[in-house]
Amino acid sequence: MKARRSELILKSKREIDLMRVSASTVSEILDELELLVVPGVTTFDLDAAAETKCRERGVTPAFKGLYGFPACLCVAVNEEVVHGIPSKKRVLRDGDIIGLDFGVVYKGWYGDHARTVLVGSVDAASQKLVEVTRTCLERAVAACGPGVRLHEIGRKVEEGAVAQGYGVVRDFVGHGVGRRLHEDPQVPNYFDAHDRQVLKSGMVICIEPMINAGTHEVRMLADDWTAVTADGMRSAHFEHTIAITDNGPEILSRSGFGAAKAVAG
Repeated sequence: MKARRSELILKSKREIDLMRVSASTVSEILDELELLVVPGVTTFDLDAAAETKCRERGVTPAFKGLYGFPACLCVAVNEEVVHGIPSKKRVLRDGDIIGLDFGVVYKGWYGDHARTVLVGSVDAASQKLVEVTRTCLERAVAACGPGVRLHEIGRKVEEGAVAQGYGVVRDFVGHGVGRRLHEDPQVPNYFDAHDRQVLKSGMVICIEPMINAGTHEVRMLADDWTAVTADGMRSAHFEHTIAITDNGPEILSRSGFGAAKAVAG
């Protein structure tokens, strides 16, 4: 089979302005959801809150119904890596960690953002895993800019994770984003010397390292959605929507210019 040619869609300043609203809205909703992450809450409760907050802001949940996914929020508790389905039966307990992966659509443009949150008092090893994953994302974002090889993103993530003895998930990668949630290019979290793609001003990508405390290998649960670590060790996940500009990278998924502010303005 011939490799599919990458079809890059560069965004105008106006389009990036709209994506800043969508991505910022995701960040603001996750800020509020993070306050609800306490022992005793269910992942279903978090999903219901996310949907309510979308209605309040006049945005559409990006994930619900996409490829058949049944919820607004992707959750990943402890050994779960990504794409967990919220459930009334999944009650968060003191010491858990939970990945919250969420997206919205604003005026036809997608925003995507994820973070891993501590539940109550969490052991030092899990805290370190979460912090290293966050730092790997920050290192990857800082490396972005016009003319930079895409594989430098993966290099920065992989170097930071491997130095701590962690595994970098290969089965799931970052992606371009815009009018569709998943656009070209794919954005691996590991170094691929054969990837010659160059970042260009006007690209908008999602960088999302998923880092495991043990092996990089994952397996799928029977629901055909939830990915878990193959060795049962914990995993952390962070993601930002990034615009590549002439002045360098801009994180669009920061709070402060969400849909409520855009409408008021």
